[in-house]
Amino acid sequence: MSYKEQKYLQRPRHHTSLKKPLCVVLTVSVISILLICTHLFPRHGKSSSCHGLSSSRECENALSALLPAHIRKLTIKEIAARAVVRDILRTPSLVTQNSKIAFLFLTHGTLPFEELWDEFFKFSIYIHTFKERPIHISPHFYDREIHSDEVTWGRTSMVDAEKRLLVNALEDPENQHFVLLSESCIPLHTFDYTYRYLLYSNVSFIESFVDPGPHGTGRHMEHMLPEITKEDFRKGAQWFTMKRQHAVIVMADSLYYSKFSKYCGLGLESNKNCTADEHYLATFFSKIDPMGISNWSVTYVDWSKRRRHPKTYRAHEISLEFMNSVSSEEMSVHVTSLGE
Repeated sequence: MSYKEQKYLQRPRHHTSLKKPLCVVLTVSVISILLICTHLFPRHGKSSSCHGLSSSRECENALSALLPAHIRKLTIKEIAARAVVRDILRTPSLVTQNSKIAFLFLTHGTLPFEELWDEFFKFSIYIHTFKERPIHISPHFYDREIHSDEVTWGRTSMVDAEKRLLVNALEDPENQHFVLLSESCIPLHTFDYTYRYLLYSNVSFIESFVDPGPHGTGRHMEHMLPEITKEDFRKGAQWFTMKRQHAVIVMADSLYYSKFSKYCGLGLESNKNCTADEHYLATFFSKIDPMGISNWSVTYVDWSKRRRHPKTYRAHEISLEFMNSVSSEEMSVHVTSLGE
């Protein structure tokens, strides 16, 4: 992992006020324009079932989604979700001498770098393996496997596995920060540095950015409306580190998760190839707590080749110079499907 020395401050949220008559006029005007445009320019094609002034549910969702969030009427599920998130975020974070970091290993089988992680201390380990039962060298990893199910790349089962790891780790109240890892990950800093950096940070490190290309917002589906619009859609690497409050919020969410579970998956819609693990958390936290995440990950991954999977490093490519370079990275580059 590569950690950047940087402070995060919660910026105040400013609300501009409008006089009531002007607000009413603007609201009526926006709605009128939308209805007129819908009537004059009905949408055609298989991607939309909203034509003219149709009263279908999908048409209502499409029209509602076009309105700004402060104008359109929120659904009951959205209101409930916001209330739950608000209450969880109000719960104070308690970092004590007994606080631990939970390392969540999502693996195919054996962990080849187990001995490197063995140098760490004051932590908890949870392993989700979905191909073969690993053989452990370190006593810290012994008997740490959780109940695991089959995981398919590009499917929601990847997110389900992450949630199984989180819920098992949440059972221990001393776990205050949660780090998702694969068998290919190795630590780049001492445990003391990592421990202080994560536990005393006021954000979760979840990558979230706008990818305007075909493998970004191009994967959005109208079935996700009105709760998730194309403008809401975000992308990010699945390798998160999150605070306990955010882990609880993920487990409490059903509204946004259900949208990705139903409509985000390989082959669900032609040429979309939506992968839930790249979009769910990035979109979810961008909507519900954008000031509470860093928008970048502390896990170093090289996507510069712009392929389905990140670069795999061979033994001859690893050197002390390379490791020092990675661990001193100060910038996080978002690689979009437009090559920007």
